[in-house]
Amino acid sequence: MRVDLNCDMGESFGAFSIGDDAGVMPFVSSINVACGFHGGDPSVMRATVHMAAAHGVAVGAHPGLPDLAGFGRRELAVTAQEAYDMVVYQVGALQAVTTAAGVTLQHVKPHGALYNMAARRPDLANAIARAVHDVDTRLVLVGLSGSALITAGITQGLRVASEVFADRNYLADGTLAPRTAPHALITDVDVAAARVLTMVRQHCVVAIDGTDIPITPHTICIHGDAPHAARLAQRLATTLRAARIAVLPLAAAMRT
Repeated sequence: MRVDLNCDMGESFGAFSIGDDAGVMPFVSSINVACGFHGGDPSVMRATVHMAAAHGVAVGAHPGLPDLAGFGRRELAVTAQEAYDMVVYQVGALQAVTTAAGVTLQHVKPHGALYNMAARRPDLANAIARAVHDVDTRLVLVGLSGSALITAGITQGLRVASEVFADRNYLADGTLAPRTAPHALITDVDVAAARVLTMVRQHCVVAIDGTDIPITPHTICIHGDAPHAARLAQRLATTLRAARIAVLPLAAAMRT
């Protein structure tokens, strides 16, 4: 058994420091680098890509809504064409940074509200998948397991990776519980580790109301801006390997 362990990184910008990227990096196999809209800036993007290369960690683009103040977690009334344009712009920016660093860009994973909107809105999902396809058909598109984004990526002929979350709770429809809801976040690393083992071994997760939700766990996400991110990353990596589940970069984890 094998799985990818990913983390959102490179979300600092200017004078603002967000997340413990250096603490998390040794324990994950892929990272999603902010591209400047919800977080990140050119210098942070470069430094994050170089840090990933030094650790042998694969790099993906993490395009979000243009909302620094809300960290990309507020829904904005964007059209499908606007979503296409902002994904092309951001993926292209990070692809230039990875090329300059001699690193191959592995995947694209939308961030925050854009990710959640695309999970349930086929028009946005199709626009994002088309943007990834038009930039580089070799890129893997990462989306919420069972969501419209996975369907859109398959329709575009992309390799798609179904994502599950170690540090978030689920609703009965398979979407993530809103961050404003009680118990939306999982902060106990022991609870998160046990849930991850169930996800990988049994391909299911229990929603807040007790519903069993079928999932496909190609890649497991933790959020880099959480105060316990490094501790959680280490615990998950240790737990998975102890269970004889290999932690590999996304492209390798999906290889048959």
